[in-house]
Amino acid sequence: MIRIGSILQTNWDWRAAGNFMFGGTGSGMLLLLVIAFYPAAPPLLVELVALGLVGLGLFLVWLEIGRPWRAINVLFHPQTSWMTREAFVAMVTFGLALAGIVLQTPWIIAAAGIAGLGFLFCQGRILHASKGIPAWREPSIVALIMSTGLAEGAGALLALMILAGVQTPSWLAYTFITLLAVRVLAWGTYRGALAASNAPPAALAALAGVSRVFLLLGNVVPAAMIGLSIFFPQHINTLAVLAGIFAVLAGWNVKFTIITRAAQVQGYAFGKLQKGHPLAKKAA
Repeated sequence: MIRIGSILQTNWDWRAAGNFMFGGTGSGMLLLLVIAFYPAAPPLLVELVALGLVGLGLFLVWLEIGRPWRAINVLFHPQTSWMTREAFVAMVTFGLALAGIVLQTPWIIAAAGIAGLGFLFCQGRILHASKGIPAWREPSIVALIMSTGLAEGAGALLALMILAGVQTPSWLAYTFITLLAVRVLAWGTYRGALAASNAPPAALAALAGVSRVFLLLGNVVPAAMIGLSIFFPQHINTLAVLAGIFAVLAGWNVKFTIITRAAQVQGYAFGKLQKGHPLAKKAA
């Protein structure tokens, strides 16, 4: 079997990857932040960091567009484009979050967190809708993008609240461990589905290259750190901060790899090639 094609896409680079990296963490962080403090208003600094991450991701996408001032065109296709839907959800998220900051209204604050979850869902669907790239169109990528965004958000929130001296709810650490387990399951499901669908070997190799670091340093080690903090309470803050940082960086590395290194364009396959006219043997 001879395969042609499977060329790495070049339309999206590190700037597009940055949207999934920072935006995913920020939106997951916003949802968990709202849950942690509802019905009270969350700490302003932490909320602004979450919104800042989402904004940074969108800014990188704006830079990635060949003619940035034509980015307004992305708003014209909500019926067909998940990128358009992501843009609308982002505007709703920012609007609700800022209104919640000003008005201090519990239901508005809660709505901002739900909108953040919607933003994360749109990110997963953007990749799934890219039918020409096997590593993106795999349906299980939606669960992977959402689970890692939530795990990153929990880790970032845990670390930032400790560093900012904000009282951390006891359930956040256990939620963090649970989300790490969920994203490990999503990662295994995603890679297994790609292998079963005969994805391009280069894409499988790129994912295999980051898998061990992702699983160990991004999930097992952070979970172990949280567990150790129970036995070493004097180091609980240090361990929790490191666990959050490891989880976030590992998630970013995986998403960067999926966008920039495992994004081979669909190729074609032919059977064993033979010399001469294809009908010559039959005619003889």
